[in-house]
Amino acid sequence: MERKIRILVAKPGLDGHDRGAKIIARALRDGGFEVIYTGLHQTPEMIANAAVQEDVDGVGLSIMSGAHMTLFPDVLNELKRLGADNVTIFGGGIIPDEDITELKKRGVAQIFTPGASTQEIVRWVHEHVQPRR
Repeated sequence: MERKIRILVAKPGLDGHDRGAKIIARALRDGGFEVIYTGLHQTPEMIANAAVQEDVDGVGLSIMSGAHMTLFPDVLNELKRLGADNVTIFGGGIIPDEDITELKKRGVAQIFTPGASTQEIVRWVHEHVQPRR
């Protein structure tokens, strides 16, 4: 039996708006993935440690605070430090187009902005996140 793809959904930083993250976590679960939601106010270190401990294949970051250019790369760096730089990172939130381009250059696989449908996100994860084993 093949293992389900495991996705960690996290809210980095001080952003207290978690409705979207919870909706995405549920959509991913309903889409056939195993989902771990870490809750609010996670540091990059906490997110990376949880990703390693939970042996996830992908991490979905949700941010509305504007700190994406710091927090997303910090999560990537922490995953690399822990030897988990093969985990696919994707995210969502209010992120300007020029920042999306830069985040992708730094290693974020995809960014979803307001208006993206849950079906679009689930489809993208099915197509782009592979089991690491």
